[in-house]
Amino acid sequence: MQKYQIQFPLIIRLSFILLFLILSFYILTEFKFYLTPLILGILFAYLLFPIANFFEQHKVPRILANIFSIIIGAAVIYGVGLFIYKQFRVFLNDLPALKEHAVQNINSMFGYIETYLGIETGELKHEAGIMIQNFFESPAQIFRSAFGATFNTIFTILIMPVYIFFLLYYRDKFRNVLLMMVPSTRHAVAERIVNEANQVTIRYMTGVFIVVSILFVVNSIGFLIIGLNYAILLGAIAALMNFIPYYGTIIGYSFPFLFAIFVMDSPSYAFWVFIQFLIVQFSENNILTPNIVGLHVNINPFMIILAITLGGAIWGLSGMFIAVPVITVLRVLGENIEEIRPLGFLLGQGGTEEHALNSEKFQRMFRFTKKKATKRTK
Repeated sequence: MQKYQIQFPLIIRLSFILLFLILSFYILTEFKFYLTPLILGILFAYLLFPIANFFEQHKVPRILANIFSIIIGAAVIYGVGLFIYKQFRVFLNDLPALKEHAVQNINSMFGYIETYLGIETGELKHEAGIMIQNFFESPAQIFRSAFGATFNTIFTILIMPVYIFFLLYYRDKFRNVLLMMVPSTRHAVAERIVNEANQVTIRYMTGVFIVVSILFVVNSIGFLIIGLNYAILLGAIAALMNFIPYYGTIIGYSFPFLFAIFVMDSPSYAFWVFIQFLIVQFSENNILTPNIVGLHVNINPFMIILAITLGGAIWGLSGMFIAVPVITVLRVLGENIEEIRPLGFLLGQGGTEEHALNSEKFQRMFRFTKKKATKRTK
C-alpha cells in the first residue's frame, strides 16, 4: 500500500511555526510562577546527582542518598546566603553615610570642573544627584526582593527541595517513560540523546559552580589588594553574576566600579577595578570556563546571547541562568533527530570553520606579509 505525505505550502508551515512560538511564549510567561521553580529544581537535581550517586554506590538506599545530597546542597546554599545576608546588612547600615560621602564627591568633582574649566554644570549636576539617589536606593530594593518574605519566595524555597528529591528518586522512571514514548526502532537514538543531555547538563552545572567559587576568591582578594571597602561583599556580587554567561562579569563588575567612582576617595580605585575587570574577563572567558565547564555546551555565542536576552525578558535573572542549559539540550536534540537537524546546526558552532581564526591562518598571514616585505627590499 502506497503512503502519501501531505506537503503544506511554505506560508502555512511558517504560520504553524509562528503560532507555536506565540503559544510557547504565552505559556512561559503565564505559568512562570510554576515553571521557574520546576526548571531550577531540574538543574539543581543535575548538580546534586553526583553526590546522590556517590552515596548510592556506597550502598546507601536511594531515599537516604537523596536526602543526604539535598541536606548538603541546602547547607552550602544556606551558608552562602547567610554570609551575603550579614555582609549586606552591614552595607545597608552604612548606607546613609556612604550616600552623604558620594554626594560630597560629586559636588567636589563638579566644583573642580566649574572652577578650572569654566563650564556650567547645573543641569548635569542635578542629573548626577538623581543617579546617586537611584544607585543608593537600588541595593535596598535588591535586598528586599532577594530576602523579602513574599509568597513567591517562600513557595520557591519550600517546593524546590521536594522537586529535587522526586526528580532524583524517579530518574530511572522518567528515562523509561521517554523510551516508552519512542518506537523500539529508535531506542538507541533516544538512549544516546538522554545520556548526552544528562552529561552536558551535569558538566555545565558543576562547572559553572566551580567557576563562580573561584571567581569569588579571586574578586575578593583583588578588591582587598586594591583597598576597596566591602571587598568581600562586592566580590561575592561580582562572582554570583557569572551564573549568567557573557553578561555576568559586566553586570557583576558594574557594582564595584560605580561604588569606587561614587564612594571611594580617589578615582584611582575605579581605574584599578577596571583593570581587574579586564583581567578577570579574559581569564574567565579564555581559561576558566573553557577548561572547567569545557566545550560540551558547543553553542555558538550569538545563539547564547539571544537565548540569555530572551530568558531575561521572560523570567528575569532566573531565565538568564536557565537559558544556556535549555538551548544546549535543544542542540543535542537537533543533532540526533533528523526532523529538527536544522535547529541543531543553527545552535551549534559548526558551519563557520573556514572563517574562524586559528594558528594556521596567523602563520599563513605572517608568511604572506614576510614575503611581501622581502619583495619590497629587493
